[in-house]
Amino acid sequence: MRIARFLTTDGRVLWGRVVDEGTAEPIDGDMFGAHVIAAHRADVARWLAPVVPPNIFAIGRNYAAHAKETGAQVPEAPLIFMKATTSVLDPGREIMLPAPAPSEVDFEAELAIVIGRPVKNVSESEAPDCVFGYTCANDVSARDCQRNDKQWARAKGFDTFCPLGPWIVTRDELDPAACPIRSRLNGVVMQDSNTRDMIHGCAKLVSYVSHQFTLLPGTLILTGTPEGVGFARKPPVFLKPGDTIEVEIGGIGVLRNTVRAAGA
Repeated sequence: MRIARFLTTDGRVLWGRVVDEGTAEPIDGDMFGAHVIAAHRADVARWLAPVVPPNIFAIGRNYAAHAKETGAQVPEAPLIFMKATTSVLDPGREIMLPAPAPSEVDFEAELAIVIGRPVKNVSESEAPDCVFGYTCANDVSARDCQRNDKQWARAKGFDTFCPLGPWIVTRDELDPAACPIRSRLNGVVMQDSNTRDMIHGCAKLVSYVSHQFTLLPGTLILTGTPEGVGFARKPPVFLKPGDTIEVEIGGIGVLRNTVRAAGA
C-alpha cells in the first residue's frame, strides 16, 4: 500500500492511500494507530512530505563503495548522525542553496525507514515488525561545512536539506534488502546501486538505533547513500540553481526536486 500526505484541491492537509497520481482515499484516525480508509476519494493538489518526523536519524558510510570513494574507513558499528526536522522538504519543492554555504551542496540518494510504533531496545529479529514502511530521501549535504565544522549538524541540517517522498510504501509490500537505488542530476545518472549493498541492513539499523534512543512513531532512519556523490567526482559536481535532482528507489517511486539560490 502507498500512503501519502497531501494537500487537497480545497486546501486541506490529509493522509491517505494513493489511488493514482492525482487521487487518494483519505485516512480517518491515527496513521500509526487506529484508523480507517474512507470510501470516498480526494483530489490531490500536490504531494507533501509523507511524514512529519519527531526525529531524523541518519547513517553514514553504510555502503562500502561510498566509504572508499570518500577515502574514509568503514565503521564497525552504524555511524549515527541527526538531521534537523526543519530540513524536511516536500517532493517537487525547491532545495535552497543556503546563503552561508551555497557552493558545495551535494546530493545523497537514500532509502528511509519510517518507524510505526514506540520502540526501545528491540532485537534485530523483532525490528521489521516495528517498521511502518519506507520512502525515498535525499540527504542533501553542504560539503564545505561538513569538512570545516568537523561535525555534520550544520552541513546536513539546513532548511530544505531532507527532501522526502513521494509516499510511503508499507512494509508488507517492499523488501528493503533488494531495492535498486539511483540518483539523477538533470537526467544524468549519478548513483546506481542496490540496497543489498548496504553494510548494515534495515533490521540491524532499527535494532541498533533503538538501543541508543527511543524511536517514536514517524521517526525516520536514513540508511546511507551509495557511491557516485558529487564531491567524490573528478571534477566535483555540486548542485546549482536550476538543477533537477531525482532519487529513485525500486518499488517506491521517484522523489524529484529542483534547486534555487537563497533569496531567489
